[in-house]
Amino acid sequence: MTAVLDVDAALADRSRHILLLCGTGGVGKTSLSAALAVRAADRGRRVTVMTIDPARRLATALGVDQLTDEPARVAGIDEAAGGSLDALMLDMKRTFDEAVSAALPATTAAQLFRNPFYQTLSTSFSGTQEYMAMERLAQLYRQARVENRWDLIVVDTPPSRSALDFLDGPQRLAALLDGRLMRLLTAPARGGLRLLGAGMNVAAQIVGKLIGTESLADLSAFAGVFEEVMGSFRQRAERTRATLSSERAGFIVVATPDRAALTEARFFAERLTAERLPLLGTIVNQRVRTTADLTAAEARELAESVPAGSAERAALAEQARLYELMTTQEALIRRHLAPGQPVREVERVDSEISDVEELRRLARVITAQDGGPRRDV
Repeated sequence: MTAVLDVDAALADRSRHILLLCGTGGVGKTSLSAALAVRAADRGRRVTVMTIDPARRLATALGVDQLTDEPARVAGIDEAAGGSLDALMLDMKRTFDEAVSAALPATTAAQLFRNPFYQTLSTSFSGTQEYMAMERLAQLYRQARVENRWDLIVVDTPPSRSALDFLDGPQRLAALLDGRLMRLLTAPARGGLRLLGAGMNVAAQIVGKLIGTESLADLSAFAGVFEEVMGSFRQRAERTRATLSSERAGFIVVATPDRAALTEARFFAERLTAERLPLLGTIVNQRVRTTADLTAAEARELAESVPAGSAERAALAEQARLYELMTTQEALIRRHLAPGQPVREVERVDSEISDVEELRRLARVITAQDGGPRRDV
């Protein structure tokens, strides 16, 4: 029998300071993250919840007008047990600028901010959002330790096709900035392109023709300054990764009971396990549940005995449909979800989540002691 993920125990564990919910887009990560943050705060944890998704889903779920990059207090938490809840939304550009400012003298940082290649990198380059998510998490974790402001950070990780970008962003950005072309472009600051040989001089000329001499100068200036920043970036990314690999963190994979989401969830769970990151289990969200003790065949047979067009016949037809959908979902979960890990199945909530009280009710569904709608079928 599959073990049931004890979500309340995960939230109550005071040695765990970071909880990350991961999965593809559309599986309900943001609502679940907000609901678990409310649950933990109501039970005495000092929580901040961060979303990396640029959409307004977290603000909508919490019932607030907007969120910024600065953690803001969320009203409606029962603070009798000493808990509290703050929330924020990643501002990629601001986080990048703050990281640069911390690594460079003010005048050098100001020059870098005006560089067009830095402006592109800090706002729209592929992988920057994921890297800055790790950077912002590192900032929050340091703030939590220094100021003792929070004891739990809940992270709604960014939606992505494979749910791996959050972990891979720092490596991809570092690979770009450590590449051969970047070394070529930093050569003038080190004493001239002549040190790199004729072949690299030819490469520089080709790049100059492609993007223009002025742009090449901007890129070379960017590379020369940004090289100084990469060392501190790399160190922080490594420290954050070490924290995420320890018992101070925990990952929960979120999926819905369809083949694509379950396949991605399994792939991500296996990746976490292979890299020895602390996987707590999987939440299968939006499960169909029927409480009637009738199979689809029994419901259809019984429907034949009641008048056509009656409310009773319609109810029995709906029961047959729900039972078939429930059993289909159950079969998909058994076939595609990674075996041997704790699972929590969460019943589908049809209403829109738009305030703390609704999140509180969702949290009760998530943490229900019966383990959700799983049954032997």
